[in-house]
Amino acid sequence: MRDIAVFSGSAHPELAAEVCGHLGVPLSPVRTSRFANDCLEVQLQANCRERDVFLIQPLVTPVQENLVELLLMCDAARGASASRITVVMPHYAYARSDKKDAPRISIGGRLVADLMVTAGASRVLAMTLHSPQMHGFFSVPVDHLHALRELAAHFHDHDLSRTTVVSPDLGNAKEAAAFARMLGAQVAAGAKQRFADDRVSISTVIGDVTDRDVIVLDDEIAKGSTVLELLDRLREMKPRSIRVACTHGLFSAGALKRLSAQPDVLEIVCTNTVPIPLEDHTEKLRVLSIAPALAEAVRRIHNGESVSALFDAHTA
Repeated sequence: MRDIAVFSGSAHPELAAEVCGHLGVPLSPVRTSRFANDCLEVQLQANCRERDVFLIQPLVTPVQENLVELLLMCDAARGASASRITVVMPHYAYARSDKKDAPRISIGGRLVADLMVTAGASRVLAMTLHSPQMHGFFSVPVDHLHALRELAAHFHDHDLSRTTVVSPDLGNAKEAAAFARMLGAQVAAGAKQRFADDRVSISTVIGDVTDRDVIVLDDEIAKGSTVLELLDRLREMKPRSIRVACTHGLFSAGALKRLSAQPDVLEIVCTNTVPIPLEDHTEKLRVLSIAPALAEAVRRIHNGESVSALFDAHTA
């Protein structure tokens, strides 16, 4: 592929390298340094002039450090006369801050979107945003992929004749229903109420899960409080088996170990949108790669081809 330059920030260089491997292009080097006053400086160490530049950086811990690095990469590419700058953001952490649900509260999802555009981003490629309204927060085009195809391919190796896909809440029920159609399965959803970031209540599960093979599907798992609460409700309904799946396996505060310790959870499946340290892996964890999907989207964007076909493939 000519006239393309791909750079990676510090957040997930392994994913960036895998994407470049599928594209057949080199991952261009980036030098990130820190001044004595703790400010960051970024230098893109490959030619950007009149080139199609792709910057790969999920917003993961430390989120603020990785965000500033991404903004500086955008600014550096713009200053180097890139013809177009596409931010490839496999995980957008600030997508959770998408509404004003308390007085005098900030809406970080919109603010960070504005910052990226101001820094020079002319397009965004994202994977499984937390809420669909995030599209409207950007004043540049957003290509939004899902990992449902990769997750479904994994579960097609299982017996799906008595499977029910369970969404932890009604907000994720549409994605769970699309996933269930891909598997030929039934769908159910929890009736959830959130009281704090790590405190939720699920009063019941709407749908048939008794004596069925359950796949709990969520967009991301952070502390795991929602999934653990849902497991308690599911056990009351006596399913035959339980598996857990998500796109973004953040697994903060020991969540992966707590979920793996549940004896009736047979498997925990996620993708590599965010890095998962090797020391956190457990025997129940399966990590699927979304690099091929991201690479195909990058190729289509660069060649001016339709990306909607990928949307159909992931959600049909």
